[in-house]
Amino acid sequence: MEVSQVEKLPPPPGVINSIKAGFDTIATHITTILLPLLLNLFLWLGPRLRLNVFLDPIKDFAVQTWRSGGVPADDVQRVLTWYNDTIPNINLFWLLHTAPIGISSLLFPQVTSSTPLGDPAILQVTALSLFGWVFLLTLIGWVGGGLYFRSVAWIAIEGKDDQRMSISRAVIQTMLVSIIWIILLLVIGFPVFLVLGLVLQIIPFIGNLLVLVVSLVSMWVIVPLFFWPHGVFLRKQNALTSIISSVQMTRFTLPTSSMFVLAAFLLTFGLNYLWTIPPEDSWMTFVGIFGHSFVATALLAGSFIYYRDMNNWLQTVIDKMRPNSVIK
Repeated sequence: MEVSQVEKLPPPPGVINSIKAGFDTIATHITTILLPLLLNLFLWLGPRLRLNVFLDPIKDFAVQTWRSGGVPADDVQRVLTWYNDTIPNINLFWLLHTAPIGISSLLFPQVTSSTPLGDPAILQVTALSLFGWVFLLTLIGWVGGGLYFRSVAWIAIEGKDDQRMSISRAVIQTMLVSIIWIILLLVIGFPVFLVLGLVLQIIPFIGNLLVLVVSLVSMWVIVPLFFWPHGVFLRKQNALTSIISSVQMTRFTLPTSSMFVLAAFLLTFGLNYLWTIPPEDSWMTFVGIFGHSFVATALLAGSFIYYRDMNNWLQTVIDKMRPNSVIK
């Protein structure tokens, strides 16, 4: 390809400009943050759904078995300390936030703490109701996540598409993407983390090297997965076609796309520490909830804008290069 033709190529979309466009879009359509705002308010002021009644008998049986089997008392105590510090702070209503398509929410650190309205109601799952609760909350999360992504995508492209995706299609594709996501986690993610955990326990030095290698390689996986839902809601693709188009986009734009994903994660997780500074029994927590809902929705809108502009840029580059070369 000649140098003059390279100079005529338009610059790719900027990461900062896309994020800024997302914030500007949500600032002018503030009602878009309603779903994450309501979910965060429910997780903050609403009841807690806990596992104590279901897991306590299992814990007692396990402790008796370990003691009779000669497990050192210090090891048993460490497990009990972890159990007492972790299990009471699990709120199954967190399942309303599904991945990779879901309503953004804060994970409040202390489920057992009080709220400005007093102590929250405590609900308990049992062995009979656990499956029903998990299924119901996951289903609600899928429906809410599909509606949330659909509305943000429509706002981000300013209704320039010929027709908005139907609600039924948005929900169905959300379910398909989530199911495939779960399968990938079980088939690929679980064995990888299991092997890393075993190697770290046996040979820590080799385990740390493997963690470094996996961290570097993971960018080739995380970035396509991050933009996986975007083809569904912007280009009306199905779950399988969308992941293929996401891989194709990131194949040519990995450095820039990685910077966008990294910036979005740093802003999200960094600001989450700020949003959770006020105690949960203070009304100042509402400021954090509002800030989180706004920023998370703005970053989502910015990702839709980036995805649209980057695909348009790639198509322009391909059209300009087609007479002289073929991208393989």
